[in-house]
Amino acid sequence: MPPKPEWLRVRYAQTPELEAVETLLDSLKLNTVCKEAGCPNCVECFSRKTATFLIMGTNCTRNCRFCNVKSGDPQELDPGEPGRAAQAVRELGLKYVVVTSVTRDDLPDGGASHFAQTIREIKKASPGTVIEVLIPDFQGDCDALQTVAGANPAVISHNMETVRSLYPAVRPQAQYQRSLNVIKNIKLPGSYIRSKSGIMVGLGETKTQVFELFGDLLDVGCEFLTIGQYLAPSKQHMPVHEYIEPPLFEEYGSIAKEMGFKYVASAPFVRSSYHAGQAFGLD
Repeated sequence: MPPKPEWLRVRYAQTPELEAVETLLDSLKLNTVCKEAGCPNCVECFSRKTATFLIMGTNCTRNCRFCNVKSGDPQELDPGEPGRAAQAVRELGLKYVVVTSVTRDDLPDGGASHFAQTIREIKKASPGTVIEVLIPDFQGDCDALQTVAGANPAVISHNMETVRSLYPAVRPQAQYQRSLNVIKNIKLPGSYIRSKSGIMVGLGETKTQVFELFGDLLDVGCEFLTIGQYLAPSKQHMPVHEYIEPPLFEEYGSIAKEMGFKYVASAPFVRSSYHAGQAFGLD
């Protein structure tokens, strides 16, 4: 694995705002993908008094080679979690919130009804908050997707993560076309919900493959796109093939916009929920 360049080194500093967010989340027994996935932006986001909520436990039923979220026996659903997430949104005063989950292949609807209840609770507690949900593929179950869409979030996101040829190595329990179909089905006729996806680079993909992925996403109606550098959480995870230099991120972002995406964020530390409200002029 190549040595990490200077532009990918994060400097941490404890702040009162960070401590306040951690205290609130602990008191409400809420999880965040920021912590569970080891996101490099965690300190920055917590210090801005924002967080991406991780619902339905911390154990994932899949074992993707890029992800730091634990794989293991899934926990029981907590019926009080949607209400507590809504309370946190209200107390933090969030104008924009992202809610995601572990993948729950053990549940009949993949957890779609829990997503929907969380959306409804946030709408009740904080009517002005714009809600984005980052969902798993629900094993291609369109009914599950429509359960989430029926709660009417502003954005439904599903991350493609990587190019087609790398799926067997990076996402062995996922399917490239199935993930594209999830994004396609967000934009059913009459839907005003925005569709979004995120990808990582530095896994061994070529520029041509990245552009092909852009085209595939646009073909299924994807509107928002995020592009960030893959960072291996540990030596047991898939190694970084290449650290992409910032000018290439700028090129990817410019080309994606030219191709037709309505909003693009492309930089080394970009993650799917990082400054996500910027797509709506919020931050």
